[in-house]
Amino acid sequence: MTEPERAEIEGRALLLYDGVCALCNGVVQFLLKHDRQEKLRYVPLQSTLGREVLGRFQVQSFPDGVVLLTDALRPQERLYNRSDAVGGALRLLPAPWRLLGRLLLLVPKTLREFGYGIVARLRYRILGRYDTCPLPPLDQRRKLLGVYE
Repeated sequence: MTEPERAEIEGRALLLYDGVCALCNGVVQFLLKHDRQEKLRYVPLQSTLGREVLGRFQVQSFPDGVVLLTDALRPQERLYNRSDAVGGALRLLPAPWRLLGRLLLLVPKTLREFGYGIVARLRYRILGRYDTCPLPPLDQRRKLLGVYE
């Protein structure tokens, strides 16, 4: 992790996502658009930085979809997976998205995980995949880390 990456990440929420997944990139674009307070930073799971962050939590296999790390690089940092990550990311946005995140997390976890699993399994077939991680517009690129390797 470079010093500029550390400075961008420390204390923030970090969304790690499947950089070649069209659905995951759509989620990132949605969050970039609605995260007016710039609480989130984004890292493709396939990047060196993404693997480094996951390695700090002994995550060896490639997660499907998204992972959310809150309070990054601080003692209270916490890792959320799958539907918990989606709900947690939504809760960081302003209303009405924050409310949607809270409502999602009220759904029993087994039900959320079942739905997430179906979407994760079918995401490439339905929405496709990219050969490489697409870059957001210039004004949003500083929020996307680990893609300039």
